[in-house]
Amino acid sequence: MTVSAFILASTEAAVEAADQSPVEKIVDKFGLHWSLFISQLVAFLIVCFLLKKFAYGPVMEMLEQRKHRIEDGETKLIEIEKQLEESEAQKAALLEKANADAKRMITEAKDSATAFGEQKAQEAVAQAQTILNKAQEAARAERAAMAAELKQEFGRLVVATTSQVAGKELNAADQKRINDEAVSSLN
Repeated sequence: MTVSAFILASTEAAVEAADQSPVEKIVDKFGLHWSLFISQLVAFLIVCFLLKKFAYGPVMEMLEQRKHRIEDGETKLIEIEKQLEESEAQKAALLEKANADAKRMITEAKDSATAFGEQKAQEAVAQAQTILNKAQEAARAERAAMAAELKQEFGRLVVATTSQVAGKELNAADQKRINDEAVSSLN
């Protein structure tokens, strides 16, 4: 090929390129064949449809289910937190009531113990007073018995002394009279 032929070919190519639209220029430059392009486009659309139906659809459905389970879990978590707060409040109220009841019971027990102690002290005082009264009564009775015995002994001694001084034996009436006189002089 000669240079003139080469120039001629390049001039023809330049003239043809000048007549073509920009899309035709791109198609020629990249070597696009319409039949192959359309078959590849159909195959791509079929693959997209199949992926959407069998891969993307189930994956999206699974993600949606997970989303709903997560939302349900969060809702239940909030509900459980509310129940926990209510439970804590109830527990605190019960503890406060139990403490108040315990304090009341302790106060009642102290009051009861104090009253019981006072009652027992009063009973002990009463018992001591009773024992003291009985002891005094016993002492009086013993003193009276001793006094009676002493009077009787004194009377006997007076009668014995009188009979020795008088030198005669006294009869029962004389002895009684002398005893009565001696006892009355003692009182």
